[in-house]
Amino acid sequence: MEPQEPARRPAFPPPYPPPPERSAELRRRFAEEARSQWPDLSALCLMIGAEADGTLDEAGMDAAQIELDELAGRLPYRPGEPLAWARAVGRLLGGTNGFRGTAGEYERLESSLLHSVLRRRRGLPILLSVVWMEVARRAGAPVYGVALPGHFVVGFGTAGDRVLADPFEGGRVLSGADTELLVAGATGAPLEPSMLVPAAPLQVIQRILNNIRAWATARPERSDVALWAVELAMLLPSRPARLRYDRGRLLVQRGAFTEGAAELDAYAELVSVVDPTAEEKARAQAHAARALLN
Repeated sequence: MEPQEPARRPAFPPPYPPPPERSAELRRRFAEEARSQWPDLSALCLMIGAEADGTLDEAGMDAAQIELDELAGRLPYRPGEPLAWARAVGRLLGGTNGFRGTAGEYERLESSLLHSVLRRRRGLPILLSVVWMEVARRAGAPVYGVALPGHFVVGFGTAGDRVLADPFEGGRVLSGADTELLVAGATGAPLEPSMLVPAAPLQVIQRILNNIRAWATARPERSDVALWAVELAMLLPSRPARLRYDRGRLLVQRGAFTEGAAELDAYAELVSVVDPTAEEKARAQAHAARALLN
């Protein structure tokens, strides 16, 4: 018997994507979960992670959920008011277990993947906030995400009795002035009450996918990552038509000229009534993509 050639790794930098059949199953489940009455935030985050990292199998996803359960089990039983909850979760996650952020996290795709954040104890503000929310929720805390402009934090309590904490800084409890400074630093504008409205799970997922796309956009060689992030975003119940344009451009960039042109034409048809300029631009790009086949 002739010796077999060693298996070749995919032609991508790590983390490596899953095989096509695994990706198709993940996307089916992602769409189903996103359309459920109560979308499971941690499950959706782990499916994003599995789409990015082919080594994350079902056992690994289960292990991540178990770790969140175990962390929740280490919290004191119903510590009291929102401030007590915020401090208890901060001591456990930011203190004992060392979850926090660093400036370098913005340069790593892994910082947007929940299973990696659980392993490394490092991540972007929004993924660390997911850890805070999922652990606290399991323990019975009144917790939710707060999508401040440019920075994601968590809230404990209600609008009338609210405490904000910053998981990126190990769970530091934020004063009103701290929150105003965060917003002013990101936007130059004052804090508005609408910025403190709890973020729904699918809003969190959309923001995570936007972050992944931003990471990939800064690295043209990772158009594979940008493409799957767009395609997952297109599976969400409410998504902007612009995603079809973005997908079309990425397909053309990756050499799938026919499929990309078809997507650009589909986008042009969608916006033809409301934005003739965008329609004309998309049709021109579709024509240029098809010309590349000659």
